[in-house]
Amino acid sequence: METVPDGLRRFFSEHPRAAIAFSGGTDSSYLLYAAKACGAECRAYTVHGQFQTEKELETAKRVSAKIGIATEIIEIDVLSDPLIASNPEDRCYRCKNRIFSSIIKKAEEDGFACILDATNATDDPNGRPGMRALEELGVLSPLRICGITKPQVRELSRRAELETWKTPSNSCLATRIPHGMRITEELLKRTEACESELHDLGLMEIRVRTRPDGAVLETVERERSILDSNRAEVERILLKYYASVSYSARKPGL
Repeated sequence: METVPDGLRRFFSEHPRAAIAFSGGTDSSYLLYAAKACGAECRAYTVHGQFQTEKELETAKRVSAKIGIATEIIEIDVLSDPLIASNPEDRCYRCKNRIFSSIIKKAEEDGFACILDATNATDDPNGRPGMRALEELGVLSPLRICGITKPQVRELSRRAELETWKTPSNSCLATRIPHGMRITEELLKRTEACESELHDLGLMEIRVRTRPDGAVLETVERERSILDSNRAEVERILLKYYASVSYSARKPGL
């Protein structure tokens, strides 16, 4: 059964040696798999900072090892940049620039000039300001270049028997804090701890959005029954971390 489209095979025949930004999510896991399946000489790099959870780091290590290309961890302190910590409207752009500059520096030290990321053809540049940083830094996005959409990535991953084929879409912890509110270690750790406890209840696609007076729990429709059957426990968890909570619907993928 075909797991790598012809267009992607052509891409790797033209770029046979590359460094891959690897998060351990659905897209980057498939891209790493495809690169290996095409015989490319590649290396994976995972950036770990305050905006990524410990669970995400462990997943990246486990999944890359299963694919057969262990990822190299790059530790960064994103909050040391006062502009990023101040959480302006262009925070995502500035953060992406910082992350990929770190990857580029390490990859070049290791002899890799071609840097890849796993943005797919479904991703909308208007909703992802960080994509501008990729273009400015010369990072290539093979899935997007080859027109491979998110649903196609999931189906190809399923065929390839990658555990990440059904991993829910996620976003970094900083997205839980509204622009203009200063990002602190305490806010990020609180969000991570709260969402982790809610995940244990089976609410895998929730977002806990910090607000000045508390938090908003966003849930997707398909997990509504889980929320309703665990309402008391959900509220207990939320009120352990926040003074007040409200509820809102969330569109999948955001």
